Amino acid sequence: MTLRINHNREALTAHRNLVQNDNRLSKSLEKLSSGLKVNAAADGPATLVISENMRAQIAGVHQAIDNNEAAVSLVQTAEGALTEVNRLLIDIRQRAIHAANEGINDDAMLNADQSEIENALDAIDRIAQQTQFGRKRLLDGSRSATGSATDSFASESGNKVLEYVSATASTDGSTGAGYDVVVTQNSARAEAMGNLTEEQVRAGITLSIRSDGKLATYTTTKQDTVKNAIEGLTAVAERAGLNVEIEHSVGIEDLEGGFSVRNREFGSTHDLQVRSSVANVFQKEDGAATIANEEVSYIGRDVQGTINGEAAVGTGQLLTGRKGNPSTSGLTVRINEDVPLRQIVGQVKVEQNALKFQVGGNEGQTVSVNLIDTSSTQMARRIVNSSGFSSLADVDVRSGQGAQDTIRLADKAIDELSSNRGDLGAFQRNTLESNLSSLRIASENLTAAESTLRDADMAKELTEFTKNQILSQTATAQLAQANALPQNVLTLLSTQ
Repeated sequence: MTLRINHNREALTAHRNLVQNDNRLSKSLEKLSSGLKVNAAADGPATLVISENMRAQIAGVHQAIDNNEAAVSLVQTAEGALTEVNRLLIDIRQRAIHAANEGINDDAMLNADQSEIENALDAIDRIAQQTQFGRKRLLDGSRSATGSATDSFASESGNKVLEYVSATASTDGSTGAGYDVVVTQNSARAEAMGNLTEEQVRAGITLSIRSDGKLATYTTTKQDTVKNAIEGLTAVAERAGLNVEIEHSVGIEDLEGGFSVRNREFGSTHDLQVRSSVANVFQKEDGAATIANEEVSYIGRDVQGTINGEAAVGTGQLLTGRKGNPSTSGLTVRINEDVPLRQIVGQVKVEQNALKFQVGGNEGQTVSVNLIDTSSTQMARRIVNSSGFSSLADVDVRSGQGAQDTIRLADKAIDELSSNRGDLGAFQRNTLESNLSSLRIASENLTAAESTLRDADMAKELTEFTKNQILSQTATAQLAQANALPQNVLTLLSTQ
């Protein structure tokens, strides 16, 4: 054994181990005091990167949960207001049915019914203007897609050829001139052509019309003329509630004449069947002869075409962008008359104002919903009626026909409102609430995963702390011993 006093290797070794033990003891204290096993990047660079990204995801998911809950509250606010509008529409319909009871009502009763209806319409308009979530109005039409259409050519009838009808939350807003509309097939109504003679009518002939599940039958008498027969068939069709038009197209002193029976609605879903007790009164679509009591069917035709070059589905005169289209999904336009095929018939502009909600923790995870305008001027529009009512705001029950038409418009308004309430309910249940459940599960799983990466195992860290504490104390004691070794030199000096 050699003795040196300028350099104490043993003390240096003890000091090095003491510093290491103190550092480990300091790390153990940091983990125990913070509860985290990764407190700095040096504690685990890869773990830190992964866990920080997960923390961002967790924070985003937590905010998305709050967003979903707020969105549910907004939808419930709108749906609650729509419930009251629906009740008012039912009251309007009830008053119209009372007014339609012409055999009992007098002018005072009709005026009372009209006054009550007008009060209900005022209440509907007030709800449309005043329903808010915070400062955001919900039912005044400002939270839905709006649009307009322009024709590419002038119509011979002077009517507008292309008409914007509606758009959904999935429809993109247009730019520039708008979306081009091209028609490849014009729509048509189911129509039967017939011809009656004086002899057939006086001999007695039975004519039957069936349309959309309703049946009307008329049998002529010896006193009937062709004109009387057609008028009688028209009357029974109206009483049976058939939505058809019957026209006496040809007549010479009412002795003979052609006539047509046509469904008022366009499209393949509105059918028409006719029958005659005499052969060849009606013509088949292909021109073939008919036999006595043969029921002949006619089917309407749906419009077909494209919007912005994207596929569209035709229903009667309505052309609707297919679901999943990049820009025109849910966009509906109306083609009001026959147009040249495979040419641009017009453009439709769309401004998208749907409510958009951020329902996920990442970019682009949004959903949208439209809220209809519940103003009386916007409900039950474009409904064919004899009174000329253009919307629910125009209804007047002080005449028999007005009462009947009011019932029709009220039914349409209730259908529109119920459909929107159904859409809102589905949006709340299947989109927001379902997504909310998914987000809460994701939050639990992400938090558990982040905990595995960052949280300290306290039992393990306490064991490590105890070990490091003992080692630090031992290293301190050994450093003291190492520092005492050079004193042995004094022993050698004292023996001289």
